[in-house]
Formats: sequence, C-alpha cells, structure tokens
Amino acid sequence: MTITASRILSRFALAVLVAAVVLAGAGAQSPSPSPSQPSASGYHIVRKISLPGSDGWDYLNIDSSTDHLFISRGTHVQVLDLPTGKLVGDIPDTPGVHGVALAPEFDRGFTSNGRADSVTIFDLKTLDKLGEAKTDTGPDAIIYDPATKRIFTMNGRAGTATAIDAATGAVAGSVALGGRPEFPASDAAGHVYANLEDKSEVVELDSQKLTVLNTWPLAPCQSPSGMAIDREHRRLFIGCHNQMMAMMDADSGKVVATVPIGNGVDANRFDSGAQLAFSSNGEGTLTVVKELTPDSYQLVGNVPTQQGARTMEIDLATHHVYVVTASFGPTPAPTADMPRPRPPILPDSVVVIELAP
Repeated sequence: MTITASRILSRFALAVLVAAVVLAGAGAQSPSPSPSQPSASGYHIVRKISLPGSDGWDYLNIDSSTDHLFISRGTHVQVLDLPTGKLVGDIPDTPGVHGVALAPEFDRGFTSNGRADSVTIFDLKTLDKLGEAKTDTGPDAIIYDPATKRIFTMNGRAGTATAIDAATGAVAGSVALGGRPEFPASDAAGHVYANLEDKSEVVELDSQKLTVLNTWPLAPCQSPSGMAIDREHRRLFIGCHNQMMAMMDADSGKVVATVPIGNGVDANRFDSGAQLAFSSNGEGTLTVVKELTPDSYQLVGNVPTQQGARTMEIDLATHHVYVVTASFGPTPAPTADMPRPRPPILPDSVVVIELAP
C-alpha cells in the first residue's frame, strides 16, 4: 500500500509513538548521515541519501545490472544510481503508483498505477514509456514470474490478480483470489503465492493456467502484509501485523515456524546467500532472522532504522538493505471534513537509508 503520512500513522499510530520514544535514545531518528554501530546481526546504517519532494512512497526494486534503485513516489518513479547516490531518471505519469517489477531479459520495467487501474511499461535502459496495460481495480503490489514470463499485479480493490505478458504487454487474464491481496512471491517454477490480508490466508496460483490451486490459513499470523520466498528450500516468509514472521511450507501450506518482529511491517525479503530473512517495520526497525534449517529459525536482532521505514529492497550481490522513510510535521487541528488529521511529510525530508552487514 502507498506510504503516505496518513497511512503510516493510522493502523500503527500508538506503536509508532512508543517506538519513537524507545528509539530516540538509540539515535534512530537522527538525520545525521554518520554510520551507526553494528547490531547483533552486524547490520548497521552506512549511508543516508536525501530525495527531493514531499510526496509519499511505496515499494522499491533494484536492477542489479545497472545498480539502479526504483522508488515509487505517488505519481512518478524516481531512479537512483546506488554507487553515486544520485538521481539519474524519473518515470512520470504513474498515478497512484505502488510498485515496480523488472523483466531484464526483455529490457522492460512495469509500474502498478493504483489510481489509473493500469500498468505502465517502460524501457529499462532509456526509462522511456513503451506502452500501457489495463488491470482490474486497485493494482498494488507487482512482481515478475520468470516461469511464465508474466507480470502479476495484486488488485486490492478487485480482489484479483492480473497477468500481463512481459514481452508483448498483452493482458493474459485475471483470476479471483477470494480476498484482498497484499504482497506476492513467485517460486519461478509455475506458482505465484499471495497474502490475503483481510482473510489471514495465503493463496497459491498456477501462474500458467491462472487458476487457484490452494488457499491456506496463516494462523497464528494475523493480517499478512509482506512476503518473500526461499526458492531452494520452498519456504515463504510472511510479515504479519500481530508482530510476527510466519514461515510457511510452499508445498503443503503448513506454518512451520514463527519469529517475533517489530511493529508495522509492510515488506519482507530473503537473502539466499546469507540465509537471512528480513522485515522492515514502521516503528523504525529492521528485523533480521537466520534460517538454520527449513523448519528452524533464530531471531538475530532488530536494527534501528527510522520511524516510518516500512518498505525495503535488498541487493543480493552486496547484501545491503535499503529502506525509505521521511520526517513529519505537526498534526493539524481536527476539522469537520478531516476529524482525524495526520501529520504531513516535511518537504525534501524523504530519505533512502542503506544498511550493511
């Protein structure tokens, strides 16, 4: 879901305020770009990169061939060159953009435009727009499935997933999921999995036939958000709003383990080289979990980041993690039209935070 001042501090307002007090002593809210001290996991802040603009943000993605980080910013996508920390491009006219999916074999990228019910197709090298594909209502998270060479959007308002041919941009079809999808993952072997946030379930799709194969309960996980996958060991890592990460067998749908995480999770990633799973939490922490075996996991630690840093990406080559957040102004006084106002994002306070092991 799009990260705006209103949505960051809505569901987790109380927890964020508590976390801000706790983390203040650790310097998690400091705007200083100086590196932090390594945590028990080894992960610590090594760089902060300021981004212009006061619009919100959502999912991130990395093109490892160019070291470009794609950052969705409400109506456009900023492209950051990671070695230099400089903006090198911008993809405009993506209203309500949530995420970016990449299909490097076709030199194409794709954005999910939540307010336009569409996907923008762009050239990965030039960033020029190549076309547009229509989706069902409310496309949010978006991923590339290497097995079928298709892009999948999770359409929150429609409760469906739309499949788009990555090579041609043609819509292959849509499938009803039986609930409101959040983030998905692909096993690159013919299956796409998606969290159903309102049902606390995971749905398994046949990514070629566009049919639902299984729907599995996630208990004790409640209100799942982020998802990542260990393709080798067939495990899904699911961030839950009741402050746990659930590990699910991708073949049986059995929850094999849970580990506590920070509050306000919105994204998960898995580093296959280090056998580490991550959750980025709006309270201002990055939870690091070690996979000891496919059914055994250890909480390594919670690394201070900054309040609101709920979405992330990982560079599998360097093992560096990137999160995005901002600073917020005073909450406006309530009005009849806005009885529960939220604090605004301060201009030019949006920052990319880089963490290294």
